[in-house]
This record gives sequence, C-alpha cells and structure tokens, in this order.
Amino acid sequence: MRKDPIIIAGGGIGGLAAAVALARKGFQVTVLERAPRYQEIGAGIQLGPNAFHAFDHLDLGDAARAIAVFIDQLRLMDAISAEEITSIDLTSYFRRRFGNPYAVVHRGDLHGIFLRACEAHPGITLRSDCDVVGYDQDGEAVVARLKSGERVKGRLLIGADGLRSRIRQQMVDDGPPRIAGHTTYRSVIPTEQMPEDLRWNAATLWAGAKCHLVHYPLSGWKVFNLAITCHNDPAEAFAARPVTHEEVLEGFRDVHPRAKAIIHHGKDWKAWVTCDRDPTEHWVDGRVALLGDAAHPMLQYFAQGACMALEDAVWLAELLGATPDAFAHALEKYRQVRLMRTARVQLQARELGTHVYHPAGVHALLRNQLIRNTSLEQFCDNLAWLYDSPFPERPNLAA
Repeated sequence: MRKDPIIIAGGGIGGLAAAVALARKGFQVTVLERAPRYQEIGAGIQLGPNAFHAFDHLDLGDAARAIAVFIDQLRLMDAISAEEITSIDLTSYFRRRFGNPYAVVHRGDLHGIFLRACEAHPGITLRSDCDVVGYDQDGEAVVARLKSGERVKGRLLIGADGLRSRIRQQMVDDGPPRIAGHTTYRSVIPTEQMPEDLRWNAATLWAGAKCHLVHYPLSGWKVFNLAITCHNDPAEAFAARPVTHEEVLEGFRDVHPRAKAIIHHGKDWKAWVTCDRDPTEHWVDGRVALLGDAAHPMLQYFAQGACMALEDAVWLAELLGATPDAFAHALEKYRQVRLMRTARVQLQARELGTHVYHPAGVHALLRNQLIRNTSLEQFCDNLAWLYDSPFPERPNLAA
C-alpha cells in the first residue's frame, strides 16, 4: 500500500519540504507544480528559531545554516523621527534560550535546498506544467485533476498550492483572498549602495504612520533586501507588478529623510498587494489535506509564513509515518495539532500590522513606550510559544 504515491499539489517551499519529510518516512511522493519549472519568486525571507527546529528534523539544518545570514539584532526605528525605539539582541542569550538562531536567507536559495533534496531522493517524482484544478476521491484513492485533462491517482493529496489554492476552494469554498489594504514594494540592492551608517547586521524595521520599511543583509552580505509597505487601500490584488520609483515614493512622503534615503537606492521595484484569509477549521476532506498558505495564509508581519509551512511538513510526515495505514486518523491529528497554532499566528500578524508597524500619533508614542520597557528576557518569554520547538522529543503520535 505504501508504494502508492502521495500527491502534493504545489512545488514551493512548503510542498517540497513536505515531499522530503514524507519520503524520509518511506512514502512514494509525486509533486505537481503548475509552473514550467521549479523556482521561487521574491528575495529575502526571515527565519525564526522554529524554522531551524524544522530543518533539523528534516536533516537539512546544516544546509540551511550554510546559506543563512545570522542576524545579531532586531532593530525597531521610528520612521518619522529616525529615533531608535529598541534593539533586541539575538545572539548569546536568545540563541541559548531557543536552541537556534534568528536568520535571513534568499528565498530562492532556501527553495533550492529542498529542490536538490527532492531531486536526490529516489522516492520523489517532480513534475512541472501540471496545473491541479481539483480532485475526486472514493474510499480507495484520490485523483488530482489537471487543467490538461490528465488525472493523477494517489493514496492522498496534499494541497500546498498557496494563497489561491484550487484545492482549498473545492474543500472550503471561501472565495478570493482578503485584501489587507497594504501594498509591499520589494527591491534588492548591492551592499555598497546601502547607506554605510545603516549596514547593520540586523533585521531593521522603520515603523511609520500607515507605512513601514524593512531591510537586512542577504547572500553572504553581497546585497541588502528592501521590503517597504504602505497602507494605501488598493482596489485589487496583484503580485510582482513592476512599478516606477515615483509610485513607490508616494506612500512614504512623510518619513524621515534618513529612512527615505534607503528607498532612493532601490531599483527595479516590484509590488505585491498583501492578502490573507480568515482561519478555517476545514483542512481535511477524506484523503485530501491542506498545508502552508493553502491552509493558513497570513500577513508578513510575524515573518512566519514559511516557518509555519515547514512545521506543517514535519508534523504531517511524523503523523502519517506513525500510522501509515490509518490515514484518516493521521490527517485529523495533523489538523488538530496545527490549527490553533497557525490561527494564532494569522490573527496576531494582523494585530502587529495595526499596533506595531503602522500606528500614528499617540498610538505610536504608546507603542514606543511599551516596547522600550520590554527587556530581552521579557521579549523571549513573550515569544516562547512561537520560537520553542513545536515538536515533542518523543511524541505519542498514534494516540
């Protein structure tokens, strides 16, 4: 029975991580990717300690650490006054407390680690140009229906097909994603073009009124990643749309010249309208389950989208591996284990955007005061629920 493949719809970071995790448990896996080739769009991605807990469970910790820039600080700046609100030390105490570092990586480099692991594993088949539009199932198997008309049969289907998941739409039918009202502009600049006094080994957030800027070093300090966001209430969602420098500046007219100088170094800007969805309890339909953004798409303000997908992959494989012939029990256990944690991140990410990233006036002054009064130990205690390992040492996975 275990020779029948588990089908994964979607070849992004979450889908490939799930393929690696499942193959390591002895399952045959077929990944169906819609695009003509396997690749990741975008640049920088932040990884909390919980992501490295997942890498270690997949025996990919060394590979992930080799491409990462280990961040020494989280720096929060007031984008209006250019004053530092706080600087959180992420070195010795933080790393001892959580057992792993905070890091940043290039999204394409991280995707490449999983892609190479999949290509090297004999139990994984990677297919491209396979647009999964829906599924059919009976008591014995599930079939992924492709846009081409082809039908791919497997024992289970994992929907890892992202924010606009077709698998989710058939399962949950909750319509288009929720537009958050924010537009994010992204660019990557050579390190030598970054203002010298801002070349910090830090994930730096400049928080302003209805806008913010984030920057950090990438790719062995060769470049800096810029991701800047304004609350401009776009009417429609779009992704990776090229935009002019003037259009980018429009949402940041009121920020301090020191912060604005960063924007002037950006080139080839592309824009994304930020979207998420409300949490749903419906992750499983018979032999079909959701994973990553298909299950719990979230705003970027907690920097946890990829981290949650990696955790999903580890838990799904652990639970299916523990009860390989009782898939219904394993998938329901997976849903139960993951639902509340991911819902908390989804909802708190929205609150962070409102109360930390974009407040103005007295709201911003209160934010500054509260954050300045938070010690490193309190900061770590507040995030222990997120950054401590979510994987038990010897979990009773079959219970």
